[in-house]
Amino acid sequence: MTFKHALSFLFICSIAFADDRPNIVLIMTDDQGYGDLSSMGNTVLDTPHIDSLARQGASVDTFYVSPVCSPTRASLMTGRYNYRTRLVDTFKGRSMMEPEEYTIAEALVESGYKTGIYGKWHLGDNYPMRPTDQGFDESLIHLGGGLGQPSEPRENNRRYTNPILFYNNQPIQTYGYCTDVYFDGAIDFIDESLKAERPFFTYIATNAPHSPYHDVPEALYQKYKSRDLSPILLGNDQDTDTVARVFAMNENIDQNVGKLLAHLERRRIAENTIVIFMVDNGPNTRRYVANSRGKKNEVHDGGIRSPFYIRWPAQLDAGMRVEKVAAHIDVMPTLLEAAQATLPSDHPFDGRSILPLLKGESVNWPDRSLILQIHRGDEPIPLHHIAVREQRWKLVHPTGFSNSSMAPDVPLELYDMVSDPAETKNLFEERPEIANRLIQTYENWFTDVSRTRPDNYVPPRIILGTEYETSTTLSTQDRRETQSGGEWLLQFEGRRQYDVEFLWKETVSDLELELKIDDVLSTLKIESATDTARIHKLSIPSGEASLSARVIKGNKKNNPYHIVLHRR
Repeated sequence: MTFKHALSFLFICSIAFADDRPNIVLIMTDDQGYGDLSSMGNTVLDTPHIDSLARQGASVDTFYVSPVCSPTRASLMTGRYNYRTRLVDTFKGRSMMEPEEYTIAEALVESGYKTGIYGKWHLGDNYPMRPTDQGFDESLIHLGGGLGQPSEPRENNRRYTNPILFYNNQPIQTYGYCTDVYFDGAIDFIDESLKAERPFFTYIATNAPHSPYHDVPEALYQKYKSRDLSPILLGNDQDTDTVARVFAMNENIDQNVGKLLAHLERRRIAENTIVIFMVDNGPNTRRYVANSRGKKNEVHDGGIRSPFYIRWPAQLDAGMRVEKVAAHIDVMPTLLEAAQATLPSDHPFDGRSILPLLKGESVNWPDRSLILQIHRGDEPIPLHHIAVREQRWKLVHPTGFSNSSMAPDVPLELYDMVSDPAETKNLFEERPEIANRLIQTYENWFTDVSRTRPDNYVPPRIILGTEYETSTTLSTQDRRETQSGGEWLLQFEGRRQYDVEFLWKETVSDLELELKIDDVLSTLKIESATDTARIHKLSIPSGEASLSARVIKGNKKNNPYHIVLHRR
């Protein structure tokens, strides 16, 4: 029995069912940013429905997420820092979450909830890392990091309108703007849950307003294109058109939030339904972030601060504001407490439930350190691109998310966040006792998270040959970089035969391709123009293997867009 299965068994035995358990709707947008709400002081953008959550519910004044998307998603799903989950980046085989991680969806489904995800997962496209492998009863998602990215079907052609999505792992043609599709799917799921007389956990994770920006709601784009955006551009006028497109996507999200809230009222379940709104990281351009500075990828507050609105009329007072700092790692323990689905005491959360704070209860809450780190590369580097936040103090080392190695000449920064929330006065030299204490806190944390597993930063393997996935599509999203190009880390269950299909976005010809799966070497010659080719009846032994493919004759740039292994 694995740790995960043993934990599940203990958890099932500990459940105390209750008739008043709340429904849960968790909404998280992609690249929206802290200041992209009129409730946050944005004078250009209209977000009345999301703003209503702030008025009618509770909020956390200072709530942190990671500087980029998939680390936030791993922490949100597990209540643990992403470095414990093997997830160290957003692509190139570094954005797959360890299947043994125990997710909020698994915990809630074992407590009797129906669970559904709509939109963005970004924690693994193939078995055993898909949402349906990690506790979700229903899944309607795009693959990889987003539409218009390497995992999407080539036929989708970067569409946000009428996109090809994946319903319970099967591609389907959908109709409508992607955000509308996600919310409509979530509403249908809510109705199905009510019909089944089961509480629900509905996770709506939009890929908007992430790039590309070519396909946005046209009427809303024209609305913001005609508005004066200068008050929120911070002098960044070259991004005027991009921000108009982003705001069109943002207001479309708000309209869908309004539709969802109205549906909860219509079904008379709003009173005992938790609705949370948050974002996954800072904004995707340099623009208004309230009293902070920074954007996506950065570790100043503008890059890592999120609104956190939570409405639960049955339990939380309208307008309640929590001043204690909190983060994405706190969401799972908070919701499990609200759902009366507490895990055994030995479950290794990094976060803690903030429900008592949201309820305004008097509770012992000692100061704690929240630590955020992420940068490009196969493994994290100590002190590279970090933020350490206590209630008052914040240590920052902004060495650059895009750098896989740490520049030696970037100074450490220390800020008093009470008197200087915009992080303008570096006190590192003036307050060495505080700086050194936070550095030690970080070093202890880094040692701890890096020892979570013996091979802590080796990515999980895609598993083939099981009943759960008969065709496995490989894209550059999950391909590890190597000196010879790249490889996918796989595990084959049983010796089986596969047809290996190669897909190109454009036609190719006069090409010879080499496929290597450990010791199995095959070549494929393509003479006539085509965008699809196959190697048939390739016998692959059981066990771990790496797969690589490269052009050995012809245009070296004509690598396949996708490689699909079909089990015979």
